[in-house]
Amino acid sequence: MESYENLVEEAYEQIKQVSKSTSRFEIPKLDIQNIGNRTVFGNFMQVVSYLRRTPENVCKFLTKELASQGKFENDRLIFNRKIFSSQIKEKLELYVKRYVLCKECGKPDTELIKEDDFLFIHCLACGAKHSLGR
Repeated sequence: MESYENLVEEAYEQIKQVSKSTSRFEIPKLDIQNIGNRTVFGNFMQVVSYLRRTPENVCKFLTKELASQGKFENDRLIFNRKIFSSQIKEKLELYVKRYVLCKECGKPDTELIKEDDFLFIHCLACGAKHSLGR
């Protein structure tokens, strides 16, 4: 039979890490350029990895909210129309509020979980779980 200390150590190794930072969560500075009739989000993959979400999920949200088609190309997101950087920043902040920050504790240490046809946001810091709908 294993000792209690060994079992506790094993359990801690299986738990996902939560940042201990108490500073305010901020999105990295956006690199957005208008080139002709297109808008290029240059550091899209950097922002997505900072948010700990899939590029497809963030892209789907932004293209829907900004009413523009978009595609990935070399770690960039390219929109098929001119969009002001302030608009993209505003929609990205809305995404963070809805899909990244915990509604209970306000920490960004969350993950999206799909169960059946429903999407949930699960907080790794406080354990809260909220439905985001279908």
